[in-house]
Amino acid sequence: MLTTQTECAARNLLERMADARRESDALFDMVRPSALYDRPIPERHRIIFYVGHLEAFDWNLLHTRFSNVKSFDPRLDQLFAFGIDPVDGGLPSDRASDWPSVESVREYVGKIRADLDKALERHDRLTGYEAADGFSLGLLLNVAVEHRLMHVETLSYMLHQLPFASKVRRPAVPLLNTAAVSHRMITIPAGVATLGLPRAGGSFGWDNEYEAYTVSVPAFEIDKYKVTNRQYLEFMNAGGYETRSIWSDEDWAWKAAAGVQHPSFWTKANGEWVLRGMFDEVPLPREWPVYVSHAEARAYARWAGKALPTEEEWHRAAYGTSKGTERDYPWGNNAPDATFGNFDLRGWDPMPVNAFPKGASAFGVEDMLGNGWEWTVSHFAPFPRFEPFPFYPGYSANFVDGKHFVMKGGSARTAKCMLRRTFRNWFQAHYPYIYSGFRCVSR
Repeated sequence: MLTTQTECAARNLLERMADARRESDALFDMVRPSALYDRPIPERHRIIFYVGHLEAFDWNLLHTRFSNVKSFDPRLDQLFAFGIDPVDGGLPSDRASDWPSVESVREYVGKIRADLDKALERHDRLTGYEAADGFSLGLLLNVAVEHRLMHVETLSYMLHQLPFASKVRRPAVPLLNTAAVSHRMITIPAGVATLGLPRAGGSFGWDNEYEAYTVSVPAFEIDKYKVTNRQYLEFMNAGGYETRSIWSDEDWAWKAAAGVQHPSFWTKANGEWVLRGMFDEVPLPREWPVYVSHAEARAYARWAGKALPTEEEWHRAAYGTSKGTERDYPWGNNAPDATFGNFDLRGWDPMPVNAFPKGASAFGVEDMLGNGWEWTVSHFAPFPRFEPFPFYPGYSANFVDGKHFVMKGGSARTAKCMLRRTFRNWFQAHYPYIYSGFRCVSR
């Protein structure tokens, strides 16, 4: 007989799947019907693709393993199977008329959900149930849930670029005012950082999170807070976008070709800088973290006479202690809640970088989880003894190309389950739309 603990774990996964669906449905409901075929970000698919993609992913992952129903529409299974991440300037060229109607896509989604729900209910007490290829339902459900929640975040920043009139307004978190930030650097003594998950530990992680290993990290200094809009404005006013020496050749060429002269979330109104929130433009909040591309973050760091941290340095500052032990979260081992940071889909936009002192690391570094991902200088690469997921081999391996950089931390739109210290995010250096800021180090 299955234990109560196993039954609870199974039921919890199904509840998490339902919660994740509600989050993604709420985002699509926020888009006015006339905008569902828009492409808010040139490098990404039209919104209609994602309406079908989330269910197609679940279907392709689960139905052959846990359902006896044949595919409802193999053509749509393939059409909605994969997103895009073009490199070297290549952009999609499809037309809105190339995509199926909203009605047919929603019918496809409804059929998939109905069948998968029936299949999952049959196995709701069997998280240890293995499909014929040996993968457990528990593992695959975790993959499905987190894949959807990742898209909840990426869809959020995509919809951030959609015109305000194309969105149905949702409740916003009131703007939070704090005292002006007093910036300084904090010394992190030499020590160790443990990256990755032990494969034998039984915890869920994506393929790039394995295998755990420990590295020695020399002493360094790190900014107590993320770089703020106020600091970045100083960089701009000092001619940072015109100073050739602080930009790499590749970054300078990108900036010139794209005409980049300021963060993508900033615009001018009546001669003053304003920030584009999800539903409104607001006077530039000086103490919020600046969101920029890796190229812009790297240029700022050079201008400031500093550098971006490595993935190992970021881990050491976030999770290490002076005693040599390591924490589950910067603030300790307590589960994340609203007192520790700006995360878990509670709001749409950033908050001041000094708004959550309770979330400080053992060394006093603040705001490391939530409120914006943080760029590192580390290229995305596998850990020792990396093994791609056989059922999703391209998830990580396709991006080990020297063009993607690791980001750590999380944003306001990052779900709580992905705040574990081993979770890794990554993007290209010239992608300016994501909720990512940075802090600097001195070595």
